[in-house]
Amino acid sequence: MLFGSIVYAQNKPSPTPAPQRPVQQTGQPQQQAQAPRQASMDLLEYGVQIKPEPRLLVIMAALDAAGFDPTPKGEEPSVFRAQLRRDLANLDTDLRQRLNSFFERNKLRAVEGREPTAAEQAARYVTLAYAIGSAPGFEEPARALDLPAGLLEVLDFATLVREFYRKSGIDERMPSYLRAYQAEGDRLRRSTAATVYGVASYLHTRPITTTIERVAAKPPAGDKRKKDAPVIYTTREHDRRFFVVPDLLAAPGTINFRVIADDYYVIVPFCEETKRFCYGRDNNPASPDVRRAYIQYVVDPLVVRFNRDISARKEQLKQLLDARTAAGASVSPDVFLMVGRSLVTAIDVRLDEATRLEALSREATAKLEKNTDTAKRAEVVKELETARAAVTDEAIARLAEGYENGATLAFYFAEQLRGVEASGFDVTNSLADMISSFDPARETRRLEEADAARKRAVIARKARAVEGNNATAGNSLPNAALVKKLIEVDGLLKLKNYAAAEERLLALLREFPGESRVFFALAETANLSARDATDEMVRDQRLNKAFTNYRNAVREAPADADRCLLVRAHEAMGRILEFLDREAEAVKEFDAAIGINDQTCGSYRDAVEAKKRLSQSK
Repeated sequence: MLFGSIVYAQNKPSPTPAPQRPVQQTGQPQQQAQAPRQASMDLLEYGVQIKPEPRLLVIMAALDAAGFDPTPKGEEPSVFRAQLRRDLANLDTDLRQRLNSFFERNKLRAVEGREPTAAEQAARYVTLAYAIGSAPGFEEPARALDLPAGLLEVLDFATLVREFYRKSGIDERMPSYLRAYQAEGDRLRRSTAATVYGVASYLHTRPITTTIERVAAKPPAGDKRKKDAPVIYTTREHDRRFFVVPDLLAAPGTINFRVIADDYYVIVPFCEETKRFCYGRDNNPASPDVRRAYIQYVVDPLVVRFNRDISARKEQLKQLLDARTAAGASVSPDVFLMVGRSLVTAIDVRLDEATRLEALSREATAKLEKNTDTAKRAEVVKELETARAAVTDEAIARLAEGYENGATLAFYFAEQLRGVEASGFDVTNSLADMISSFDPARETRRLEEADAARKRAVIARKARAVEGNNATAGNSLPNAALVKKLIEVDGLLKLKNYAAAEERLLALLREFPGESRVFFALAETANLSARDATDEMVRDQRLNKAFTNYRNAVREAPADADRCLLVRAHEAMGRILEFLDREAEAVKEFDAAIGINDQTCGSYRDAVEAKKRLSQSK
């Protein structure tokens, strides 16, 4: 709930819906207005669904019974895993032994002294979950050479899964298990929407969510046409879907990505936020892996749409692939795959680079506005130039790594995307020209041209790694204590124990005077409790308390404060003022949120939508 918002600088705080409009009371000091409606993005329009996969749940439960345990050394198993083990305590001993024997017999072995990770051990079973049929049959596919890599090795596990499903009683517990999974999925919703919005906005496009298949039509019964009569074709439409799948039993920290026909699956593991930073949960930004997967979902049908343009440059594309093969690289000879990989890599790198550069510019602008000293302003400008150069070097290094792995047009597409960014036109309008205009001779020199920047990026990476290790070793004890206590407060809020949460936070404020994050937590606590108030006067008192503490959070925020926390604070104050019919003041708060100009924050879009709504109501 609040933990991400008040702890991490990368957060995208989630708006709290305002209370419903009450019946106006005589003598009430402020007239009530209709509650603002929370702006939300319809993920379905972008092909996205967030939902658990029952087959995956059963497979991973059976794998746990087989002895698979991805819990990091020295940590306790997650709450859900511990509950599952209690539920399976009386599992048939013989079945448990056979599950364990299969798992041990088919374990991946060490290669050159490197032991496979828990995520690598589980990956084949994740693939199996999407290859078998649904419960209770869990029918496995026919054995074939074109099955995904590693699947054949564990295909017989499906037989044990069927028996596990019958004997474990998991079918009776599935509804409660799936509710837990869906609750985890709900915590991924805001970050997923932000990722989808970011990709679509950057490319100025929407994904293709349907595909048309051309199939031979079966002749009607009794048709007496000759055998050599021309075949009649018809078309069949398929939905293209992008699933974000929560997995409470996955190995921590590793996202699995599978593409099956027109369906794309991103399997996101459970993360214990009291032990590590958790991408995608609540207000935290989504993992870069989720963004890259969604970019692929957007790009793949574009490669199909422009297949004729690609075919027209097939020889030139083959030259680039042959050059990589001659250099000793192992790359696919498929030119369509190469174009797709290149475009995905370029979009991913450029989107990340553009976001980082924009953030640096905002930060530098804020510093310049606060400084009038010429020497200090010059120092800010110099720091900005150095930081921008480092970001650009890192982008070049990532493009070079993609190039070496077969994305041989990554540099070219990245350059072309700069023009798309500036124009604001749909990227699909430019793809045909991009494909027809590349110079194979120039593209073969890319690695040589990028060598110096790449070396600088490698040095910078090593320096960041050392700095990160030192920072971890010297972690600020007061800040660590604050984080721990804010997590405890978050637990109270989940239980709607607002009084205890406020008591803890007031104590924290005495311990950490003027701490912006504590003020923000107090504001969120009051705002949440106002939603549950049945008495209008109590509700208004809590809203006023929330407003005051949001204002305190903004006032006490340090120079390096989380920008999304500030956006959220201004947006929340605007909603409260709008609810209290103080629309002119509300617009000022929405303007303040928009003025911070961080479009990665979920509350930024909510503020834009709220201001638009107020403008239209006049």
